[in-house]
Amino acid sequence: MAGGCRSGDPAAYSARPPGWRLAAALLVLLAAGRGAQALYFHIGETEKRCFIEEIPDETMVIGNYRTQLWDKQSEAFLPSTPGLGMFVEVKDPYGKMVLSRQYGSEGRFTFTSHTPGEHQICLHSNSTRMALFAGGKLRVHLDIQVGEHANNYPEIAAKDKLTELQLRARQLLDQVEQIQKEQNYQRYREERFRMTSESTNQRVLWWSIAQTIILILTGIWQMRHLKSFFEAKKLV
Repeated sequence: MAGGCRSGDPAAYSARPPGWRLAAALLVLLAAGRGAQALYFHIGETEKRCFIEEIPDETMVIGNYRTQLWDKQSEAFLPSTPGLGMFVEVKDPYGKMVLSRQYGSEGRFTFTSHTPGEHQICLHSNSTRMALFAGGKLRVHLDIQVGEHANNYPEIAAKDKLTELQLRARQLLDQVEQIQKEQNYQRYREERFRMTSESTNQRVLWWSIAQTIILILTGIWQMRHLKSFFEAKKLV
């Protein structure tokens, strides 16, 4: 690459800031750690379970889920009946509805964030028949994938007829783009935190000034009251 430094050139490493390799590794781990979250939980018939996911802007999110019902006879969780479904709601950091849709007992929901911040993902059953809830237990397996982890690269390679090298380059480009989005989101959070801190400091300052004024006025009132008392008792 023109104008670049060779990987074996010591000047290439001395020109970079200390700890750059550690910072890059942490960014990659941060993006990878936030990419996918797999879990399961238990809910009742009318119970709603919500999760908070911090998502940068313009980021695709895919959630895969499947449900299981508790069977008393076998004392185990079995695949849900066809009549059972899940209702999924997603709200952005400002409470605006991003996704509100009913799905089956097993499915996938997809949405793209347009505002950085904490998104609320809620799931609850659409059933109103207790017969579907054997013992009142419903297990939901949920897998949330964010950013480039939501891409199905084998499907992309087959669709675009990409070679292994081209597919790997595509993955690296997606990872770099996701890291940039994470950095922008961290800067956004830092700015919001700074604005909140400045607002809090300003309120504390005005409260301190108000307290000082109240103490001064109280002292003046007490002195005048004592003076009037002493004059009334003819002590002065």
